Amino acid sequence: MPDYLDESVMKIVCNGEERTVAPGNKIVDLLRELGLEPDTVVVECNGVVLKREEYDTHLLTEGSVLELIRFVGGG
Repeated sequence: MPDYLDESVMKIVCNGEERTVAPGNKIVDLLRELGLEPDTVVVECNGVVLKREEYDTHLLTEGSVLELIRFVGGG
């Protein structure tokens, strides 16, 4: 069955790459799936920078466009 007919997945764009996620996934779910620590990432969703407190509650929707910016310490 083509992805566009499969209601068990949604398409989003993350850092310019198309991905599929399960309906009902939140930002924090995607970050964990990607192996990223939420405290080290800034998330922009559909042009809006989200507060970290929103990562647990912000639902991804079909066609969401995300930019993830990760902070890396160093000297």
